[in-house]
Order: sequence, then structure tokens, then C-alpha cells
Amino acid sequence: MIQTVVIITTCVSKKEADNIVKSLLSKKLIACANVVSGVESSFWWKAKIEKAKEYLVIIKAMRAKFTAIEKEIKRIHSYECPEILALPVVAGSKNYLNWICGITPGVGPV
Repeated sequence: MIQTVVIITTCVSKKEADNIVKSLLSKKLIACANVVSGVESSFWWKAKIEKAKEYLVIIKAMRAKFTAIEKEIKRIHSYECPEILALPVVAGSKNYLNWICGITPGVGPV
């Protein structure tokens, strides 16, 4: 079975998030993405606890495209160490999963 993933990243601005999404879509690496504003993140960075207001990007894609997606996010992203996590989709609407497959070239139906 072809693996679908949800990839998440956070960005410092809406412009950065939009630029990442636009680039990934234009290269047909992803089927779609959501940009969520109002995210408050707390994290360890360089030996101290930091807090930031960020934009969460939720990306739907095929596992086979992850390496290219990661490379493109890193190319555009302003963070030294951006969050880029791929979470497996364990179940979903067959029609929706087939739609994701159909958007990205080189990946067949579920």
C-alpha cells in the first residue's frame, strides 16, 4: 500500500509559510496544505527555554516525496533547525487518499 503522510512545520511568519506552501504546490510535491495562525510554541533552544508565536503548516503528501519536500522546506525556511515531521496516515477516506496520490506525479492510487 502506498503511504500517505501528514508533514508539519512551523514558520516565523505567514509570508514564510505561504512561500513554502506555494513552492511545494508548484513543484507538485504535495496535494495540499493548511496554514494555521495563532500557534504559541515553547521549546528548548541553545540551552534555554524559548517561546514564539508561529504559523503551523500542515501538509498532505505521499511518503515517497518526503525527501524532496524536506529539501524544499529547508531551502526556503529561515530557521537554523526547522521542525519537519512526517506522520503516517493510518486510515482515511479512500477517495481523499486517491486524490492525494493523483496530484503528485509518479505515485499511483491506493
